[in-house]
Amino acid sequence: MQFERASLEIDGALAILSMNHPQVLNAVSEEMLKGMTAALDALDARAGSNQPIRCLMITGTGRAFSAGANLQERGQAPLPGRAGHVLETQYHPFLRRLRDLPYPLVAAVNGVAAGAGMSIALMGDLVLCARSAYFLQAFRRIGLVPDCGSTWLLPRLIGRARAIELSLLGERLPAETALAWGLVNRVYDDDALMGAARKLAQELAAGPTVALGLIRRLYWESSENSHEEQLDLEVRSQRIAGASADSKEGVQAFLEKRPAKFAGV
Repeated sequence: MQFERASLEIDGALAILSMNHPQVLNAVSEEMLKGMTAALDALDARAGSNQPIRCLMITGTGRAFSAGANLQERGQAPLPGRAGHVLETQYHPFLRRLRDLPYPLVAAVNGVAAGAGMSIALMGDLVLCARSAYFLQAFRRIGLVPDCGSTWLLPRLIGRARAIELSLLGERLPAETALAWGLVNRVYDDDALMGAARKLAQELAAGPTVALGLIRRLYWESSENSHEEQLDLEVRSQRIAGASADSKEGVQAFLEKRPAKFAGV
């Protein structure tokens, strides 16, 4: 399925959303955000069907994940008073959609992930990288501050010292270093990334979707909750998961010593 500067592949219960403007290394534009939002709308429309989506993988077409905001296009340059407006009206709604997905999100970082592209990648529950990929907080180079949630994500993922170093210096962070820092989950040889990412995403798509969606919500909320609040949230989440058909199937499969066959409900 083709959208504005984005493409969507459906493989059973797995959806693969690709940023698709390789001529500019998938730099994010208003058109691309509209296209990716329309793709998410298409996935939401399948929720009541007999084959709903149970995992989303996001990646980039060509040799890049995303080089960040497309500043070359009319209306994308950070004119006085516009940069904040663009964030509020275009980027933030899309990022919230990714955060609130009811199923796992896998990011396959196949090349540079800079600026907003880095933030999109880090929205993944699992972040998988090609060995040649790198991350970049390049805002300082154009006199701007990090955005798209990076100042919230980075300190929680790698600590304040490393987060502010990336932002103040604007240096490249290679995939291998990102792995050592705990910013990403796995690094693969370039030609092995997409196959490995698809395999892992398909495994998640065949899992207990209700529970997996609740797991990602628990971790999104944990950093802002007190211990007591998180305990309460775990109770509420466990009640929902425990009432699912997949939980009953999982327990029965465990007792019968066989692989569980989860239906995603």
